[in-house]
Amino acid sequence: MYSSLPADPPPIREPLHAPVAHLVRGGVVEGVHHGSVVVLGADGGVRFEIGDSEAACYPRSALKPLQAVAMVRAGLPLDGALLSLAAASHSGEQRHLAGTRRILERAGLTEDHLRNVPDLPFDPAVRDVWVRQGRPPSRLAQNCSGKHAAMLYTARLNGWSLDDYLDPAHPLQRAIAEVVEELTGQRVATVTVDGCGAPLFAVSLRGLAVAAARLTTAAPDTPGARVADAMREHAEMASGSGRDVAALMRAVPGLLAKDGFEGVQVAALPDGRAVAVKIADGASRARVPVTAGALALAGVDASLLAAFAGEPLLGGGRPVGEVRPVPALDPVRAPACA
Repeated sequence: MYSSLPADPPPIREPLHAPVAHLVRGGVVEGVHHGSVVVLGADGGVRFEIGDSEAACYPRSALKPLQAVAMVRAGLPLDGALLSLAAASHSGEQRHLAGTRRILERAGLTEDHLRNVPDLPFDPAVRDVWVRQGRPPSRLAQNCSGKHAAMLYTARLNGWSLDDYLDPAHPLQRAIAEVVEELTGQRVATVTVDGCGAPLFAVSLRGLAVAAARLTTAAPDTPGARVADAMREHAEMASGSGRDVAALMRAVPGLLAKDGFEGVQVAALPDGRAVAVKIADGASRARVPVTAGALALAGVDASLLAAFAGEPLLGGGRPVGEVRPVPALDPVRAPACA
């Protein structure tokens, strides 16, 4: 199905994005979101593509499951909710903060060892309470703290240095880069710094979908299967209460899904069918219905995706339109993949 050797890195170019979602108000297309989408069949072949799935892009937090796989391979002894948290873009809820503390405690470390940027909780309601209580931004509350705690734990277990664990030349980050290349099937195009301070690897959208498919089809008890199982079984730990990515995993049996900033989404089914989405302007309101449309094209029952089909637009307090995928991605009209 897939080559065991990484292919050449994807080209770094301005992506050839195409319209993927319409903002429709009163029957008129008021706005257009551009982006790229790729749908893979269970055999790994491209079943649908719109835009540019071969150009280099930054998966942002959609890369976290791969980072977690690399850490498990390097000996990270987490499972269940805490392993899901290691791959999380969490909302800053109490369970996320408590879980991150548990990971640090297992490593014999504290919040002071974290090197992610201090921030307020991601969830608006949780953030409002945090601000009303007069609490400042913290590394623990930042949405990547679970991943960073797991990185520190992995480094501690291997006897690697802690202060520079985010350096791309650090053994941990080299191990992560190797796993990214192995699972995406392509060499990394370039490396930069993610919002949390960790190295960020540029791959293609298609490579991201391939990697997700490899996780959901991994043999039982392997690092890939452990990460996928943990995220699916503890979807709210990998994201948060009320988050669309958790709701999507709950709605579609066996689905592994991970979102990323700037409009990135990847999802894969147990048989290896997978989709990857990039919204050019980074809008989540387009990411969700476009992902639903892509999953319908992959063969997911459209009735399971109804809640994700489009965000309503209000006029005078009542619905007058919606954000919906372009006709080629319409989950009702588009035929399913073979």
